[in-house]
Amino acid sequence: MQPSLTRPARVFPLVMSGFFAVLIGYSSSAAIIYQAAEAAGATPAQIGGWLSMLGIAMGITSLGLSLWTRMPVLAAWSTPGAALLATSVQGLPLNDVIGIFVATNALIVVSGITGLFARLMRIIPASLAAAMLAGILLRFGLNTFSGLEVNAALCGSMILTWLLSRRRLPRFAILLALLVGILVALGQHAIHLPAQAPALSTPEFILPHFNLAALLGVGVPYFLVTMASQNAPGIATLQAHGYQPPVSALTSWTGFVALLLSPFGGFSVCVAAISAAVCMGDEVDPNPARRWMATAIAGVFYLLTGFTGALLALLLNALPPVLIATLAGLALLGTLATSLQRALEDNAHRDSALIAFLLTASGISLLGVGSAFWGLAAGLLVQQLLGTRGRG
Repeated sequence: MQPSLTRPARVFPLVMSGFFAVLIGYSSSAAIIYQAAEAAGATPAQIGGWLSMLGIAMGITSLGLSLWTRMPVLAAWSTPGAALLATSVQGLPLNDVIGIFVATNALIVVSGITGLFARLMRIIPASLAAAMLAGILLRFGLNTFSGLEVNAALCGSMILTWLLSRRRLPRFAILLALLVGILVALGQHAIHLPAQAPALSTPEFILPHFNLAALLGVGVPYFLVTMASQNAPGIATLQAHGYQPPVSALTSWTGFVALLLSPFGGFSVCVAAISAAVCMGDEVDPNPARRWMATAIAGVFYLLTGFTGALLALLLNALPPVLIATLAGLALLGTLATSLQRALEDNAHRDSALIAFLLTASGISLLGVGSAFWGLAAGLLVQQLLGTRGRG
C-alpha cells in the first residue's frame, strides 16, 4: 500500500520541485528582465515594482490554473520577449512601452479565444519565426564574450563555470555561473550596494500610450516571439508528458492576467516550458495525476517572490554590467542555438530564413519601425518570390 500523500516522503519532492522550478526561472532570466526594464527607461524603483508584479502574476496563474486543470501548469514570463524588448525599446517613452504591453497581451487574449494564433502560425513558417528570434538573440550571444575585453577574470570564470556545469548539472549551470560571478565580483570589490535599505516594492500605474510605429515594429514581433517561443513550447511540454491541456483557455487566461497587470509592468505571463518540465518527471510523483501539486506549490513560491521585487532589483543594480551581460548571454545561448537550427534546417526556406535572421540582427529602423518587423516581412517576401524551391 502506497504511503499517504501527507507523509513527508511524498510531500518533499513536490515542494522541492516547485522551489527549483521558480529558482531556475528567476536565475536564468531575471537579468534579462532587468535589462529590458532598464532599456524601457524604468527607474530602479519601477523595476522593483515590475519584478514584484511579475512574481504575483505568475503566482496567481500557476496556482489557479494548476488547481483548475489538475495538471502541472506553470506560468512564466516570456524570456525571448524580454530579450526583444531589451534590444528594441531604447529611446521609446515609457508610456509607449506600456502601450506595447497592453496591445500585445490584448492580442494574445484574442488569439486564445478565436484561434488566431494557430492561423498565424500556418501563414508564418516556423523557420521564419525561429530566424527572427535568432536575430534578436544574436546580440546577447555576442555580449556573452565581449566582457572578456573589459573584465576577463569575471567574464571568463562565469563562462568556464557554465561550461563545466553543463556536463554534470545542466539545470543549475546558470545559477552556478551567477554564484561564481558574484564571488569574483566581491573579490574585485565591484559590487556597490546603495546606502538605503530595500523596501517593499509598490507597483506604479503607468498610463499606456499607443504609438503605431512602436506597435508595428516591436509589438507585432513581440507577440509572435512570445507565442511561438514561449506559449507553444509550454503547451508542447505538457503534451509530451501525456497531458491534454485546454490550449485556448490557458492562452486566454495567462494573457488576460498579463493584460490586467500590464500598466504596472506585468509585461507577459505565458505557459512555462523548461522550468515546468522540472515538475513533470517521475521523480516528482509516480502518479502523473498528482504532479499538479508541484506547480501549485511553485505558484506559492512565486507569490512570495512578488514581495521581494525591490530587493532583487537592488541586487541586480549593484552588480557589475559585465556580470549582467554575461549572465543574460549564457542564459540565452541554448535558445539561440535551437533557433538557428530550426531556422536553417529546412532547405526550402533557408534563403528566406537567412535574410530574416540577418535583417533582424542588423538592428536597423525604417520609418520608425524596428528591425524585427522588417526581418519577418522580408523573410515572407523572399519566400513568396522564391516559392518552396530548395537551394539545390
